[in-house]
Amino acid sequence: MTTIEWTPQLRFAVALALGFLVGLERESTKIEQQKLVFGGVRTHPLISLFGFGCAWLFQIGVTFMLPAGMVAMIVLTGIAYYAKIKADRYGSTSEVSALLTFVTGALALLVDVWAAMALGVFNTILLSEKARLETYVERLNKVEFLATLKFILVTVIILPVLPDHPYTRFELNPARIWQIVILVSTIGFIGYFLATRFGERVGLWLSGMLGGIVSSTAVTIAMGRLAHQMPQAGARALQAAVLAGSVMYLRLLVLVAIVSPSFVPVLWWRCALLCAAGIALSVRKRSAIPGENERGIPGLQNPFEITPALMFAGLYVVLLAVTVAVKTALGDSGMIALAAIVGVADIAPFILSAVQSGSPAAGITVTAILVAMMGNTIAKGAYFGFLVPGERRHAAWRYLTWALLHVPLLLIP
Repeated sequence: MTTIEWTPQLRFAVALALGFLVGLERESTKIEQQKLVFGGVRTHPLISLFGFGCAWLFQIGVTFMLPAGMVAMIVLTGIAYYAKIKADRYGSTSEVSALLTFVTGALALLVDVWAAMALGVFNTILLSEKARLETYVERLNKVEFLATLKFILVTVIILPVLPDHPYTRFELNPARIWQIVILVSTIGFIGYFLATRFGERVGLWLSGMLGGIVSSTAVTIAMGRLAHQMPQAGARALQAAVLAGSVMYLRLLVLVAIVSPSFVPVLWWRCALLCAAGIALSVRKRSAIPGENERGIPGLQNPFEITPALMFAGLYVVLLAVTVAVKTALGDSGMIALAAIVGVADIAPFILSAVQSGSPAAGITVTAILVAMMGNTIAKGAYFGFLVPGERRHAAWRYLTWALLHVPLLLIP
């Protein structure tokens, strides 16, 4: 396959096309909203070509033309903005867009064409999607946004300064530990965002599936509390809890694939079968409950907040040290016992610590992972049954069947 040779002629066409793209958007806005905007279907192509011409002169030795052209554009847009303010109209989007169009035209000649294309296309998208973006801002949860922002800032500050060396006999690497915390929090945040934004629109089943990306144990308890408050929603709440548990297997598989890919060949089909079994066990014919589709998962915590992230980091470090100590002192039997115990809570820290310190060839690590998953499944069934007595029988046989399906997978090498 031959690559395109971006000759000056083709680059000129790109600059002209991108200018027309932005100009068409500005012209349509002018017509639809019946208001004056800076530039239109003729002005923006001219601005882009002006930038292209200044870049050409820059290349042939008239170097002052590129900065002079940019200054000229700043003065022109500044005058337009001043006139807009005098007319009691505010907002600088059109003027900034015109400056960006000049830069786009110049870059179409000076650098790889993809950069100019990206700027031109995103310039147009941001201009045309103003109403939708403003709607998103109106719906933005400020508490969630600030929590996420603080975590990102702490991540950017902490991660580069953490030492990337193992310490103690447990081989604790601070940089590696924090990278895993970021990874788990990021995957959890994706599920949290989807659950909070889209779960309520289609009912508890989707909320359960998306919430399972965050924490299936937390979703199970939340659904149990919801069904305790609304007994008529017990069947759907159980379905959502089982679906959340099904997603857990895929979530853990993704985490293992990133942290220790060597375990994927022996785990992927086991996790896929257990996920499919959970989906099958969640099926239950039940009439819709009025108003149920308006509910999501109550109390689901943003995993990108610094507190749950630090709690995960602490739990991960403790379990990593305990796993190494137990394997050294008690051998395989101790490892299996530990796996069964940690199943009552979030098993992600244990599984990630196990794959960090183990090998798929040994077999004991895979067995411990499956035992932890089985223990967690039994624990979630117990949590839901305790909170929702009316669904205790249905929860018991589903979760018990699901847990027993782990046994044959333990016996297969």
